[in-house]
Amino acid sequence: MELKYKIELIRKESNAPMKVEKYKEVEYLTFPLLNEVKCIRHLFTTRIGGVSEGIYATMNFSYQRGDKKEAVDENFRRIAEIFDTTPEKIVCSRQTHTTNVRLVTEQDCGKGVVCPADYEDIDGLITCVPGIVLCTSFADCVPLYFVDEKNQAVGLAHSGWRGTVNRMGKVMVEAMGAAFGSRPEDITAAIGPCICQDCYEVGEDVAGKVKEGFPGEWEALLKEGKEEGKYQLDLWEANRRILLQAGVRPKRLAVADLCTCCNSDVLFSHRASNGQRGNLAAFLELRR
Repeated sequence: MELKYKIELIRKESNAPMKVEKYKEVEYLTFPLLNEVKCIRHLFTTRIGGVSEGIYATMNFSYQRGDKKEAVDENFRRIAEIFDTTPEKIVCSRQTHTTNVRLVTEQDCGKGVVCPADYEDIDGLITCVPGIVLCTSFADCVPLYFVDEKNQAVGLAHSGWRGTVNRMGKVMVEAMGAAFGSRPEDITAAIGPCICQDCYEVGEDVAGKVKEGFPGEWEALLKEGKEEGKYQLDLWEANRRILLQAGVRPKRLAVADLCTCCNSDVLFSHRASNGQRGNLAAFLELRR
């Protein structure tokens, strides 16, 4: 598959349009709101600027989907260079749609990239150690970024529909409070690119879980689908509500304007590719 090397994006309505940036061959996305926080660096990858081929072209961050290890290694190396560091400083999640959060320390450096992770079932990462680059992976699910500038702490999370129903965003805010003394009103948060409501059709089973998880609110999150028994789920709005209810201030919350499925030529989408794809990744570092 040949990719265009000039990003042309289909954007949704948002209070926080993401910015396209480029470093050498790598084209990536950032939040202007998070760019204002000087103690951190962050990005969200596109498919542009890596060395993977075929269905993984070109910037894949999964070692588990059949891509060549050396290609994924090089993709991580290119991102590490943007952060002025090495892959040995990156720490990856082990996502299984849980709400489990790991407190990352220096002993975790390199896990999931240069050495195997000795943990499983981790969808959230938090740390207060400068120089560690947190990494979570995506292909339609919701990336969640958390920054507490006051207490010098950061967090990244993966939230699919299961994590959303189980309020992963709230779990992350509480985990940062317990570990670092973070107050919700001091946290700057961002909800990254994911599948939009128009693209995300779900069945009665998922809709039922959403109704249980959001009593009195679910009508704002689900609309009738094109077929009987089908619904369209708004993951952005669900996670926005979760974070606001957890105490994050509206002015400190950014919601992305990019759907992975609408933009599957430059962003990996499980739905658009019928599962034949690589992984995007979110990266977040507390500066050294």
